[in-house]
Amino acid sequence: MAISDVIFDFCGVLLDWQTRACLEGKFPDDIVNRICADDDPCGFYRYEDRMDAGEDLADIMPDVQREQGDILAGIFAYYIAHYADALPRVMPGMTDLVHDLKANGYGVWGLTNWSHETIHLAYEKFPLLNELQDTVVSGVEKMHKPNADIYELALSRFGLEADRCVFIDDTAKNIAGCQAVGIHGIRFISADQVRADLAALGVKLS
Repeated sequence: MAISDVIFDFCGVLLDWQTRACLEGKFPDDIVNRICADDDPCGFYRYEDRMDAGEDLADIMPDVQREQGDILAGIFAYYIAHYADALPRVMPGMTDLVHDLKANGYGVWGLTNWSHETIHLAYEKFPLLNELQDTVVSGVEKMHKPNADIYELALSRFGLEADRCVFIDDTAKNIAGCQAVGIHGIRFISADQVRADLAALGVKLS
């Protein structure tokens, strides 16, 4: 069946997300480097993932303090309070892609793992998000990619058929999750690459 709708992840697809951008210059470089290391030695990404799954910051902070100590707990609280600073820009080319999809009659939607306590900051900073027809937010629904239930909820809420949709995400496991419920998946690298992959699925953008 022809593709009719495109569903976007937010962080790493529509928006650039950089923990370092929030913390650099505010805290010592060695601490920032450790927090932002890929193996997450300070647990920041793990704690944020819990928020994305629907937990409240107030319920997570005692664990942060017990596991990481007062200094890192204070930095984590600062990070969440200044979360907009971790979102420096719209990803290059993505505003034009959303606009081109809409101009050619395709539906555009959002499906993001994001805390219910900070999602408003993204909407306030980036008007592009308000151009999507609707968005499912994991922290609001207490569901979480890559589990099937959040993709199925999005399809039901948006009134879409899985095989007529494409989901774009920067994480392999989330692409596997959408494919498991019958949605076409594109793993994001760049706007140009997404355009090429959409064209291969028959999406017309000119």
